[in-house]
Amino acid sequence: MNINRIDLNLLVYLDVLLRERNVTQAANQLNLSQPAMSNGLRRLRELFDDPILVRTSEGMTPTERALELEPVVREVLTNIDRAVQPKAEFQPEKAQRVFRIMASDYAESTLLPTVLSKLRNVAPGLALDIMTPSDVSFLDVERGKVDMVINRFDAMPQSFHQITLWHDTFSCLLSPENPVLDNWTLDGYLEASHVWVSKTGMGVGVGMDPSDVQRLGWVDGALNKLGKKRQIRVFTRHYQAAMTLAEQNDLIVTLPTRAAQLKSNNPRVVLREPPLEIPPLELKMAWSPLLQQNPANRWLRRLITDTARALDGKEPAA
Repeated sequence: MNINRIDLNLLVYLDVLLRERNVTQAANQLNLSQPAMSNGLRRLRELFDDPILVRTSEGMTPTERALELEPVVREVLTNIDRAVQPKAEFQPEKAQRVFRIMASDYAESTLLPTVLSKLRNVAPGLALDIMTPSDVSFLDVERGKVDMVINRFDAMPQSFHQITLWHDTFSCLLSPENPVLDNWTLDGYLEASHVWVSKTGMGVGVGMDPSDVQRLGWVDGALNKLGKKRQIRVFTRHYQAAMTLAEQNDLIVTLPTRAAQLKSNNPRVVLREPPLEIPPLELKMAWSPLLQQNPANRWLRRLITDTARALDGKEPAA
């Protein structure tokens, strides 16, 4: 096949069709009419001598050949995009745009206030649309619909770019009237009632099972290694809610230290080190390979990374 006879626009169509897996949605993404998109799919089928997408009970499903083509086409388009990007650097002081960031409320309360303060000084025309983990799927990130995600992740698609922003230890938050303070030992900790709090990864959450140690996370994993188990009375995905519950005189909240320290001036709670060793957590930032070379995104990722490193008492990113 002579490459001079190939319309490179068809590769753009193929990339979007494989991401959306829906002709109508692909047409909307490319600002085309549905007949034009359908015609593009027909031409792709002729070009590759393959159906590309077939209709099944689950909707439009890529063929084996299409799945083989997907990473190749994406790499080609990424390289073309990199080649045609303007050489001029992003000018934050003049920019007017919205960045969409998925962040847990842990990251939103410990990191993003400082980020926002910096943005007001150096890029007053930029705005942040902060989304919750339940608002976003991995597919949204892969498609570049979200600029970046900041959270703790147990697993992440290998195609994503990522960086560790900081490590954090764990602390306990509880009422000064909680009787467990008279016996702040592992045995006392296990006899008390606890609030479980976490929102790792992305997507809509499901109900928790106290016996499912693998899904319970860092604290319960550390206890399980000791052959121990705590009494969880409340499950929540919101750190602010958990910190409010810590004011009750019969509950312990074990959470990342940076979040716990936000309540250090609250007389209704006290901070204590956990009576067991808990491995530190990693706060990560991840983004789509489609946005890797985007100047604006690169600038904001650097600002967020440098801010996190400064808060962590480390040198800014090189």
